[in-house]
Amino acid sequence: MKFQINPSLKKLNTFGIDVRANMMLTFRSVIDLKEILKGKVYQANEHIILGGGSNILFTKNLEGLVLKNEIYGKEILEENDDFAYVKFGAGENWHECVLWAIAHNFGGIENLSLIPGTMGAAPMQNIGAYGVEIKSVIEKVFAIEKTTGLERVFDNCDCEFGYRESVFKHTLKNKFIITHVVLRLSKKHDVKLSYGAIAQELDDRKITEPTIKDVSDVVISIRESKLPNPKEIGNAGSFFKNPVVSQQKFDSIIIDHPEMPSYVQEDGVKIPAGWLIENAGWKGYVSGEVGVHKKQALVLVNYGNAKGYEVYNLSEQIINDVEFRYGIALQREVNIL
Repeated sequence: MKFQINPSLKKLNTFGIDVRANMMLTFRSVIDLKEILKGKVYQANEHIILGGGSNILFTKNLEGLVLKNEIYGKEILEENDDFAYVKFGAGENWHECVLWAIAHNFGGIENLSLIPGTMGAAPMQNIGAYGVEIKSVIEKVFAIEKTTGLERVFDNCDCEFGYRESVFKHTLKNKFIITHVVLRLSKKHDVKLSYGAIAQELDDRKITEPTIKDVSDVVISIRESKLPNPKEIGNAGSFFKNPVVSQQKFDSIIIDHPEMPSYVQEDGVKIPAGWLIENAGWKGYVSGEVGVHKKQALVLVNYGNAKGYEVYNLSEQIINDVEFRYGIALQREVNIL
C-alpha cells in the first residue's frame, strides 16, 4: 500500500490533463483494499477509483481521495478441451492481457486488441470492438463491497451487460470495487472477421486461414492507422457511444440522409457516431489545444496543455450540433469528473 499527498494525475490519465488530487492510496491486493476501506482516510473523504485512466476526463482538481488499483496477476484456474478459465487481476493492462492470451493460444478477445485501460474497467464498460464484446467471454467478476468490505462474485448474468453498459455503471454504481475478472477463453477458435476492415486487411495480406494472432495483428494495424497514440496525443479513444434509435426514427432520418450507414440489431438501429460527427463537419477541427482527431471523428484530443473543461466544452458543442442536424442525442462514453 502506498500513500501520497497532492499527487499529479497527469501521467495517470490518457488525456494527459494536468490535475492534482488531495491524496492517493495505491492498493495491490485484496488485503490492502480491505484495510483501506476500514481506515479513517477513506471514511473521511470522498473518493474515486482509478485504473488505467483511459476512460476519464478530469475537468478540475480532485478534492478527495484517489484509490489506485494495482492488483496484478494471471492465473489459469481450469482447462478442458474447449476452454481455459483465466483469472486476471483488475489492475492488469488490458492489451497486455490480450497478448498474453494469444501467446497461450487462448482466443475470444483478439478483436479487442489495443483497447486502452485495465482489466477491471473492461466489464464495467463492457468494452467492445470489431464485432466482439467482452460480455461474450466473462465468466465471473470478483468485487469488494465498499460499505461492508465483503467479497462478492458476479456471474455473467449478474453483470447485466448492455452496449457499453453493465450493472456496475447503473444499479451498483460506486458500490463495488472490482478486484479480479475470470475470462472463459477458447481453445478451438472461431475468429470473427465480418466487422469493419478485418477481412479486407487479411485479404490484402494474402492470409486465407487466419489465426487469432493474425486477427490481433490486423486489428492493431487498423487501430493504429485511425487512432492516435495517447503517449503522443492525449485522448481517451472513442469519446462518444454509437447511438441506437428506433426503426421508426431511423426511417425518418434516412429520408434526408440516404447515405448514412447503419446496423440493425435487436434493440433498434445503430448509427455510427463517427459518421454523424464527421458529416457535421467536425472531423479535424482544432481550437487552441483541443480538437477532433483528423483521422477519426469519434476521438477528441489534447494537443498539449488543454484543460479538461475545454475538452468537455468541445464535446458539448458537438452533441448540440449533431442533435440539431439529425435529431440524435449523442452520449459520452468517457466519464467526466
